[in-house]
Amino acid sequence: MLRTTIGWMTGTSRMDSNKRSGAVSNTVAQSESSDSIEVDNSRTVLLKIATLYAERLMNDICLVVDGVEYPAHRLILCASSDVFQVMLMSPQWSESQESRVTLQETPQCAPIFSEFLRYFYTGQIRINHSVVLPILSLADKYNVKDLISLCLDYMRNHVALAAIHGTLVSWLQYTLNCGHHDISQACQNFIKWNLELVAKTADFGNFDLDILVSLLHQSNLVVKDEMTLYKCLEHWLNYQANRLRAQLSPEEVEATLYQLVIAVMSPVRFPMMSPRQLADLLLSPLTNKYKEFFVERMSIGMSFHSGHINRVKEVSMSEEDGALLFEPRLYTVDTCSSLLTIENFHSLPSYHMRTLVFSSHSSLAEHAGDRVCEWVVDIYPKGVWFKKFFLIVWQGTVEMPEHVKRSVRLSLTCKEPLNSNMRVKIGVLIYGLQDGVEHIARVTEIIHRFSKKDRVLNLDDLLPFEELNPQQGSVSENVISPFLVGPNKDMLKLHIVISPAN
Repeated sequence: MLRTTIGWMTGTSRMDSNKRSGAVSNTVAQSESSDSIEVDNSRTVLLKIATLYAERLMNDICLVVDGVEYPAHRLILCASSDVFQVMLMSPQWSESQESRVTLQETPQCAPIFSEFLRYFYTGQIRINHSVVLPILSLADKYNVKDLISLCLDYMRNHVALAAIHGTLVSWLQYTLNCGHHDISQACQNFIKWNLELVAKTADFGNFDLDILVSLLHQSNLVVKDEMTLYKCLEHWLNYQANRLRAQLSPEEVEATLYQLVIAVMSPVRFPMMSPRQLADLLLSPLTNKYKEFFVERMSIGMSFHSGHINRVKEVSMSEEDGALLFEPRLYTVDTCSSLLTIENFHSLPSYHMRTLVFSSHSSLAEHAGDRVCEWVVDIYPKGVWFKKFFLIVWQGTVEMPEHVKRSVRLSLTCKEPLNSNMRVKIGVLIYGLQDGVEHIARVTEIIHRFSKKDRVLNLDDLLPFEELNPQQGSVSENVISPFLVGPNKDMLKLHIVISPAN
């Protein structure tokens, strides 16, 4: 009995002690929560992980690429790559049981595999225009999602740099084949709108035939004229000839070249060349070598210029995309376009406009003569201000209040339409600056009908207002618009292209 009482008393004492202890703990916890801080020592932890790779400590697997050994850690590989995770942890894969795995990489990827693997441990990698494609190729192959995003972001922001360094065509073809549609579209737009710049690089010769032909069928290619496009393709064919001679017999080279000539020259719009240009083609070594094919294509052009409507209709109906042969592209030659520049853009007052007056040919066919149409172009790059005015209606007079429109507007006026239903193709080519490279960065294209009653066309939102005028938006005033060019990045530059829509 005594023991029980003592035990009970002892237990009671312990309970009281626990209560007092709990109270003290709660007090300490409250005290700690009131002055606690979040410690970020992630740099040190990352350094420790990087040291494992740099000093080859505790590695449990060795990757072999092109004869070079790369000691690594299964845990890091599996955490970084879905592909490595499946390869090294799935029993059905033989690699999961091996401590040495040989990987087959392309000649472009093998030299940078060390940097690619180091990224798994450090999160750091150096990207530039020459290595971004093999890095992206490895990231795609091993499904390293964060590195894929980094590469695509770099490509998106450096398309112009790739163009002048001769890697843009390769970027286009890789991203197109791998489903990176946003980047492939950006690359394709740059090539379409700056074809002459890209055609001067060695990478232009790497254009796959199918992708090049697809591009040639498009009407929003920007070139000086169709003869310029012909010369670009002539350069591409010369590159293919040199490449084929190193691989095939002379007979095979000639047979393959003939097929290439037909494939890339068939979409060329010979009717859009002038009769003088068509005559000059007769002196070209390429046309002399494949005379039968080129004489037939040139005759289609001469039929257009001579007004042989039946022949034009026959070609339009019988050939695939035959009607496109008689549709102009966005030609920057003087007879179809004019340049409009606004210098000292930052000092231009709000709502002010600049005006350009020029003329274009009413027809691209020689038989139509030299009739021209005159145009007045008004550009409002810093918004449009509508003053208060009074509108007279049948009930009386209505006051229209003042209104401001935050829009980059271009107003095009046909001074005297040549007929009651004049249909034209209009292109507005807006220049931009990226990585110090001036290029056509935005294109607006529209088909419009002008008449004596409808002589004015207003195009709003040619550019996002805030991108052209960052100081008037929510963006910092220190930001310079990518659509301003010139030595001081203070010039707005546009090409206005107007041609008859045949």
